[in-house]
Amino acid sequence: MKVFNLYNDELDNSNEREGWTFRAAKVGEHIGGELIGAGLYEAEPGNKVWPYHAHHANEEWLLVVRGQPTLRTPEGERQLDEGDVVCFPRGKAGAHQVWNGSDSPIRVLMLSTLVAPDIVEYLDTGKVGARSAAGERIMFGRPGPELDYWEGEE
Repeated sequence: MKVFNLYNDELDNSNEREGWTFRAAKVGEHIGGELIGAGLYEAEPGNKVWPYHAHHANEEWLLVVRGQPTLRTPEGERQLDEGDVVCFPRGKAGAHQVWNGSDSPIRVLMLSTLVAPDIVEYLDTGKVGARSAAGERIMFGRPGPELDYWEGEE
């Protein structure tokens, strides 16, 4: 059995874009998960962890491990506390974004079903992404004019 401790510093992935800087660990991969994914994210004050988005195939849960992150959902923004757990259902009702509006680092664990393919909609920008069962990008862009089902077919 493989073990990963949520309080250690085994955060081996990072993103260093201004306003979006965080460290992360693929917890699900570390422990050999196949049906449930898990990612641990740590962000310093003033940083967002990911854009405001909704998954159309997967349910996600957030567990606050450390600090007081701010959660944005269709219902607005609210501060969370250590130990809080939130469920994001599939579809636009489950749209979410986490950012650190506090003076201390935050650490959150995201758990997700691994239904594939998944469609991820970025509600602020109108972008849409699709990923395969292997996690490979199928498509990422903005919808254009609606196409007829038979367009381009001979």
